[in-house]
Amino acid sequence: MPQTTQTAPAPQAAAPPKPKPPEPPPEFQEGDIATMDAAALIRILTDASSPEFQKAKACQRAGELGPREAVPALSALLSHERLNTYARYGLEPIVDPSADDALRAGLSKLKGNLLIGVINSIGKRRDAKAGPVLAKMIYDADAGVARAAAAALGHIGGLSSMKELQAALVKTKGMTRMAVADASLVCAERLLVEGNRDQALALYASLSAPDVPKPARLAAMHGIIREETSTSRPR
Repeated sequence: MPQTTQTAPAPQAAAPPKPKPPEPPPEFQEGDIATMDAAALIRILTDASSPEFQKAKACQRAGELGPREAVPALSALLSHERLNTYARYGLEPIVDPSADDALRAGLSKLKGNLLIGVINSIGKRRDAKAGPVLAKMIYDADAGVARAAAAALGHIGGLSSMKELQAALVKTKGMTRMAVADASLVCAERLLVEGNRDQALALYASLSAPDVPKPARLAAMHGIIREETSTSRPR
């Protein structure tokens, strides 16, 4: 039989190189911010000509470093509509008390979402000095502020927070009351961790009242049962 010859496939043309993604405009370039020291970050944060993107990145870098000297520059941005969140990100990890002072000062200067953000940061830092102001804010006309203040008190914990939350549980209504009840549960857990078992059980008992929102009431009852049946409870 006659042999057939196979034709080799034609070589494929090499794929054209992929185009490089376009460079972002200068105002959206991070540059060396991720490796800057505190002094360089402060220069960006305090320079009125610095783009917001770079200031946001500088706030994030400050949060990684936690430099005390950056507190004034970060606190100045708490009133900025778009940079407030980044400024708080930078302030929250700073262990120096000046960061607490800066956030606490914002309680009397800010409103709306900016104020709520500062309250949340204070709760994360568990700044007990803010307790008296937060206790008043539970009754704020802005429901978001009221709920945030209650939650922050719960995270701060301690006997003072417990008393304020117990009082607010009687005086508040609706969603704010639910937030107070939830915060009280958090506060009770804090009291247990700190060794204040009797006070924690008393707070759980007040949350077990029939008129307390059902989720919080059931959680409080569970807390009482857990503590009373624990093998490590005081005898």
